[in-house]
This record gives sequence, structure tokens and C-alpha cells, in this order.
Amino acid sequence: MPRKPVFLGFLLSLNFYFLLCYADPGRNCSKTTPLVDLRYEFAMAQHQLRGVLTILDDCSFRVSQFDMLPGSDVHWWGAIAPDFANLTAGFVVSDHALNETYKNASFVVHLRQNVTWDQIRVLALWDRPTASNFGYIVLAANKSSDSAPSPPVHAEPTMFENCKTLSENYRIRWTLNADSGSIDIGLEAATGIMNYMAFGWANPNSTSKLMIGADVAVAGFKEEGTPFVDDFHITEYSECMTNKDGSVQGVCPDTIYDDSDPVGQVNNTQLVYGHRRDGVSFIRYRRPLEPADKKYDLPVNSMANMMVIWAVGSIRPPDTIRPYYLPQNHGGPRLVAYGNLVLNVSENVDDCLGPLDAEDKEDQDLIIADANAPLVVMSGPALHYPNPPNPLKVLYINKKEAPVLRVERGVQVKFSIQAGHDVALYITSDPIGGNATLRNESEIVYSGGPQAEGVQASPMELVWQPDRNTPDQVYYQSLYEQKMGWRVEVVDGGLSDMYNNSVVLDDQQVTFFWTLSEDSISIAARGEKKSGYLAVGFGSGMVNSYAYVGWVDDSGVGRVNTYWIDGKDALTVHPTSENLTYVRCRSENGIITLEFTRPLKPPCSRDERPECKNIVDRTTPLKVVWAMGAKWTDRRLTERNMHSVTSSRPVRVLLMHGSAEAEEDLRPVLAVHGFMMFLAWGILFPGGILAARYLKHVKGDGWYKIHVYLQYSGLAIVLLALLFAVAELRGFYVSSVHVKFGIAAIILACVQPVNARLRPKKPANGEVTSKRLLWEYFHVIVGRSAIVVGIAALISGMRHLGDRYGGENIHGLNWALMVWFLIGALIVLYLEYHEKRRRRDRIFGRSNFVLGNHEEDDSLDLLSPTGTLAEKESQQSGRMEVQLEPLSR
Repeated sequence: MPRKPVFLGFLLSLNFYFLLCYADPGRNCSKTTPLVDLRYEFAMAQHQLRGVLTILDDCSFRVSQFDMLPGSDVHWWGAIAPDFANLTAGFVVSDHALNETYKNASFVVHLRQNVTWDQIRVLALWDRPTASNFGYIVLAANKSSDSAPSPPVHAEPTMFENCKTLSENYRIRWTLNADSGSIDIGLEAATGIMNYMAFGWANPNSTSKLMIGADVAVAGFKEEGTPFVDDFHITEYSECMTNKDGSVQGVCPDTIYDDSDPVGQVNNTQLVYGHRRDGVSFIRYRRPLEPADKKYDLPVNSMANMMVIWAVGSIRPPDTIRPYYLPQNHGGPRLVAYGNLVLNVSENVDDCLGPLDAEDKEDQDLIIADANAPLVVMSGPALHYPNPPNPLKVLYINKKEAPVLRVERGVQVKFSIQAGHDVALYITSDPIGGNATLRNESEIVYSGGPQAEGVQASPMELVWQPDRNTPDQVYYQSLYEQKMGWRVEVVDGGLSDMYNNSVVLDDQQVTFFWTLSEDSISIAARGEKKSGYLAVGFGSGMVNSYAYVGWVDDSGVGRVNTYWIDGKDALTVHPTSENLTYVRCRSENGIITLEFTRPLKPPCSRDERPECKNIVDRTTPLKVVWAMGAKWTDRRLTERNMHSVTSSRPVRVLLMHGSAEAEEDLRPVLAVHGFMMFLAWGILFPGGILAARYLKHVKGDGWYKIHVYLQYSGLAIVLLALLFAVAELRGFYVSSVHVKFGIAAIILACVQPVNARLRPKKPANGEVTSKRLLWEYFHVIVGRSAIVVGIAALISGMRHLGDRYGGENIHGLNWALMVWFLIGALIVLYLEYHEKRRRRDRIFGRSNFVLGNHEEDDSLDLLSPTGTLAEKESQQSGRMEVQLEPLSR
């Protein structure tokens, strides 16, 4: 029995010895390096990495306050510089593995036997399979000669002295700068990129409504991805509104109350740093403890317990009316979307255990490939590349930097490669690219290669069709340089398979799909950026349009509502009751897709309802516009439901041809086409007909020459105008009413010269044969029919012009055309009156003529003016016999 304590002591000593052996593998770790005792803070690149590193000796360092989300194969990594080339050419410096989640951890790391601090200038956390940099420090030997510990030589804006958990996905970090009379605050939330984070001090005089009179900072990210923070003052529980008298109320920026802020005293929040990583927003800003603005800001007593408030929610981007990023109603439960607590900023608090882990870590733009629209591949500067480190130049698809590309198995994907001759696109299984065989890595190449390169002036087309053996995730990369591209999601089926036609609408942010049937049309629309709702409208603009709005409500149910819009505010958006079937709406990572089927002609019994006029004509271009916004509702709409981004102009969708063209001003060639047609059908052809009818009484063949020259000139101009239109529209489409009238008129006009060539000659005895009479009727009827159909083509052309371009001058041109034809009709009536009067006078005056008959001879050959006319003149110049009779017998 007495031997047990001795034995237990021996076991404890042996265990302690083994622990020491594990902690120190036996290297002679001296402290000769000048880096000893220096303290660094990690710069966060990915995976929410934070921490402090302290150099212990020549072969080890300590890591404390360490947070990191897990990777696949993470190592301590050494490099000589933090740029892309040097980091990718770095090396492993320790056998210490890092393949788990770290929450405020502390541990000691030993360098490898053959690694010294002299070889390391940059120490990083590196994921080898994806060549990803999670975070790093830059070593600098600036220790002072005395033995006192050095201050941090590598301070990072993500590190603070204190941290407080506000909700499961929202934290506040702060560092009190008592000497300078300021406080640095960091707002951190696992939330959407278009959501705001708010934090501030409540009015000390408030007891119930803590937000009224509060001094709040609102932070977030703009649509282009840059961070912002603004000083807000709350007067009402509502979104910021400007009344008719100019007063402002609601949750509004301080500067909207007082825009005279030359030195930043009204807006006293100073942005220090901001980033968006792994689905987590982080904003650091600085504000004074004692503000200069006493009206809208509250002082912060650094030694007292004070009530603070906070909230998270969606934000509305600025527009022409309110040029501010304005927070909307947080709309969530207490202590999740908003709350309050008592805080003393001088007390040390750190209850933030571990990094925030967002469910949706992907902020990259999503592009869904469409078999009918090629993907334009270009290169550009790396601004927000998702996987640092990255080269200076990366791939852009459809003007978006390194987006996630989603393709469908069995559907061809077309790439129009315009990235330059030094960029060859290929689809690979390797997440790094740059020809993995050069790194002695195996990869599978699915498409592309050295030939897949081109420039904007001479693009190269690459076609790739994923099949059932293609993995769910591959990568588009450059063959010549690593990490220029990003992920490709390969899925089964999609909208491209379900609809016959698709086009990309204005600004390339919405894709429009449709399938025509006999009496209905099936439509789908998909936004290409994240939003709270998506609206597509039929019309030249959102005003005076029929809109279809798709969104997902608070219960997760997708909805599609229909509206008639006749103004620019919420009160002018009127719900309608269109007969929609097969309605679907869904949101995937914030990308809204809506689908529905509707009849081409609404089955309305009451024509006074607006939706009864919403007729889709398959032969007429359908003008389509779109809008996106933060939030929609099926209840009463307010200003907060107004859009935040819209199409710049309508796009005319040619439903039967499966194509689209942008709304634009009248094309010059089409304007020339219209003028030439007016010249022919409005002046030349009618003038020729008038000459043939009303100028025969003029001596000689002048009427004939005018008739022939005007008709031939008009026909030549008509054919030339037709060629102009066909060349400009790149095709001959007999679909619209205007084209049908025009073709009929041109055919009738071409028949007339053929008809004139076949004209029967008038017999010498002056008798009118049946052939001659039939020809005269046919010639007159065809000529007048051509004029009537030509005028109908002009009128339908003006209407088609209005439907196509929607110009304000179209109505004026229509009135001018009507006035012109009215003047023509009056001229015809005047000439017809004088012609009948002349004929009456001629009949009554025949007894006065003794010799000859001066009535016109219409036996002239219209196409051979010299033949018959010369013959007639020769006969008239011959000898004339006159029989004289006695006056009285």
C-alpha cells in the first residue's frame, strides 16, 4: 500500500516527460532571430481567419485568439512576398495540420527541421488543393534593442480588443481610444450582401420606444460591392420619407436633415475598412465619443452603462428621388433582427467564440448558360476575385468578373472568346488551371485548349456540350495562367430545355424565355443578379405598362402578381386579374425566376378593365422592360416597394422569329425607305394617273410622256426602297400587315407596264372591240387598286413605325399624311369637276366644227410613242378631200 503514491508519482512524471518531448522534438531552439517576441495580427483573406501570432524562438511561434473555418488541406505556408506568383510558389513550413474549425484557439507551432525564419518573409495559411490563401502575416525584423516587448508591428482592421454577440449571426467588436476621444467599432454579420447592419446609442430620455431619437450608424455594401457607413437619426418607425412641406421623418441620414456639412460634423462616422468574405459582411468605422453635432448625435460616456440598439435587414439602393442607401423595416423577430442591451465600452468583453459561419458563402454573380445566346469571354482587372491570391487579370463572362457558370447536361454552351491571344480558354477538372500537367497534377480537359483564343475584332467560338458523365462541378480556366477563372455548376435540365426561345434583355441582367402555342404564350424571366423581387413589363417603359412581378414571400412561397402601371409612384401600381396558369416563382441564392402561361387575347367580358387590352400579337414586336427591388408584397404597396434597378430601355422581342433588338431611334435607312415610298405612292403614281385622265385634251402627247415617266420613276423608287428595307432588316419577313400591303401594292405596280405592253390596238374604223374594252377596264382597275393598296401600305407603315419605335413624332407624321391625302382628294374633285365641264362644252359645241373631228384619239401605244403617233400625224398631213355642196338645191 505505501508504494502506490510513489508509483503514481512516477507515472505522472513519465507522462509529463512525454508531453515535453511532444512539445519540443529536441531541436536546439535558440533565440537569435530578431523576430523573437514580435507580435503580429493575421490579415484575413478567406474562411473568417483571425488571430495573433507571437514569435517564441528560432523554430516556433504561438498562435492565440485564433478563428478559422475549415478547409480541405490547409498548411502553414512560407513565401518571400504576398503577391500571387510568390505565394503560389511557396512551401510548407510546418507539419502542424489545420483541417478543422478553430474557435478562439491557442497553440504552439514548430517549424520544420530544414526551415528557418530567414527563409520566410510571408507566413500564410494555405489550402493546397485550391491554392487558396486563408490569411497571412508579413514578417518584419524591427525589434528594438531593449528587452521590452515590442508593440504589434502588423495590426489588422479585423482585430479588436472586445467583442459582443448581439444575435446568432450578428456581432459588434470595438476598441476604445480614450486618449483620442474616439471609439473604433466593427459590425459583423452573416447576412445578405444587400442587407444593412445598424448599431447605435438610444436616447437616454426614452423609456419605451428606444429607437426614437437614437443615434445610429448604418453600414453595408453598395451595389458595386464597396463598403459604406452613414450616421442616421431616427424620428419615426418608418422608412425615411420627405413630406410635401419639405420636412423629413423616419430612419434618415443626418445629412438629409442638414445638408450643410463642410467638415463632416453632421455625418461623424468615418469608414476605416470593410470587406465581404464567405457570406459575412464586416465594416469597421470610427466615431467621436463627444460629437460636435448636438442636434442629431448623442455623446458616449465611455465609463457608464448606456443603452444601445441594433438591427439587421434589407436596404434600398438610392434612386433619383432619395439618393441614399436607406434601411427598410428589419421585419424579423426580436433578438434575431433587432434588439437592445446595456453596454459599457470601457469593460473588457469577449464572448464571440469562433467565426461566423454563413449558410450561403457564395457572393459571386451567377450566369446560367443559354443555348441560344453565346457567352462572351473577355479578360479584365481582378477586383473581387473569389479565391485569393489571384493574378492581376482574370476572366470575365458577359461583363461579370469570374462568375459562377451554371450549365445543363445535354444543352450546348457557346463561348465567344475575346480575351486576347495570351488567354486560351479550357474547361477542366482542376480548380487552379494553367495546365495542371506542368505542376505534375492530373486533370481532365472537357473542352477548349490552345486554339480557344481570340480578340474582340476576331472572336473564336467554342462549343461545349456537357453530358451525363460530366461531374457536377468543373472549372473554366486559362491554359496559360493559373486561377483566372472559376466554378462551373453542371445541373440536369432547366429553362433552356423547357422553352423554345430566349433572349437577354437590356443591360444583360434579365433573360426572357417564351414558347408560343395556338392561342397562348408561356413566359419565364430570370434575373441575373440577386434581388428581392423581379418584374417584367410589356410596354415602352414601366409607366403605361402591364407588369408581372415575382417574389418569394416571408413563408417561402413563390408568388406572381399582375399589375397595370400608369404612374411613377406606388399609388399608380394597380393590381389586375389576368388569367395566368402554370404559375411558378423561386429564388436560388437570391436569383429570382418567374414562370407563367397566359392567353394571347384575354377572355374579357368587360372591356373597361385594363387587363382586357393586354393583347399579345405574335406578329408585332413585344416591347419588354424589367425592374428589380428589395422587397414586394401582395398587400398595399408603398414607396419601399419601388424598384432599385431597371432596364435602360425596352427591348423589342420578335416572338415568331425567336430574336430581339434594342429599342432605339429610327434607323436612317428605314427613314429613307419610308420617304421613298411616300414619294412614289403619294406623289409620282397619283401624278401619273392624274396626267392620263385630265391632260388628254392638251394638244400633243405631253400627257402621255408625263404619265409614262412618272409611273416608271415611281416603280424604280419603290423597288429601290424595298431593297433598302430588306438590307437593313437583314431578311424578308412577310409577317406584319404593313409588309403584306406593301408586297401587294408592288405586285400591282409591276403588273401595269406588262399590261401596257399587251395593249390591243384600236381598230382603224374606230369600233371598240371586246378585247380593247376588257384591257381598258383591267388597266384602270389595277392602276387604281395599286394606288389604294399603296396608300394602305403607307398608313400601316406609319402605324408599324409607331409600334416599333414609339416616337412622339409619329402622331404628327400621321396627321401630316392624312392632310396630304385630303389635299389630294380635293385636287381630284376639282379636276374631275373641270373635266366634266369641259366634256359638256365640247359636246354642245360640236356643230360649230365643219372639217374634221378634234376628239382625242386614244389609239396611242403607251410603250411606243413614236410608232402610232407618227402614223397618225402622217395620215393627217396627207391630202384631204373636201366635198363642196351647194348651199341650196
